[in-house]
Amino acid sequence: MARIVIIGGTGYSGGHILREAVKRGHDVTSVSRSLPQDPVDGAVYEIGSITDAADRARALRDADDVIVAISPRGDMTDAVRPAIAAFSKEAAEAGVRFGVIGGAGSSFVAEGGPLLKDTPEFPDAVKPEATAMGEVLDDLRRSPESLDWFLVSPAATYGSFVSVESRGTYRTDGDVLVAEADGTSSLSGADLALAVLDEIEKPAHRRARFTVGY
Repeated sequence: MARIVIIGGTGYSGGHILREAVKRGHDVTSVSRSLPQDPVDGAVYEIGSITDAADRARALRDADDVIVAISPRGDMTDAVRPAIAAFSKEAAEAGVRFGVIGGAGSSFVAEGGPLLKDTPEFPDAVKPEATAMGEVLDDLRRSPESLDWFLVSPAATYGSFVSVESRGTYRTDGDVLVAEADGTSSLSGADLALAVLDEIEKPAHRRARFTVGY
């Protein structure tokens, strides 16, 4: 059993990860700026923010793995990247494995490029968020070897704003967007959670980003 802390455990990705972690019998704590309307039995919910140093320290205390599942949008647009940078340094010092749920925009659509966010079809409204998470990935890649990190990029069609049926399975790649033979790239929140928990239980991507989809 791992002691897992999810920053943003009441959001779309974080909530699915939390439910899967509880289902597998892990000790799970969510740290977020609000409490859920429908809490999951077996999980602990705490109020806190990644931008607060004391909250970050509390999250790292006794944790084996920390998963950051928040997005640089709204009042967090400019705060997420520096907060993750600070948090990752603290995780390295504490010896805690550090996972980040990134967006699809920083994934290559094919080997050698371009990035999804640089394709004509990518929505302009989402580009700042995609750029910020790409910079988070760059920061992690430049981090000291003492930081044990991974970043997960989901498929192009993913999130609370779309309906994708869970299949109970997934495929992974390195930096290339996972897509099916017809070019469709999709993933449900439940199946992203499968990939994240499998990575926690049997680490296969040390200091690396991997993509997930069907």
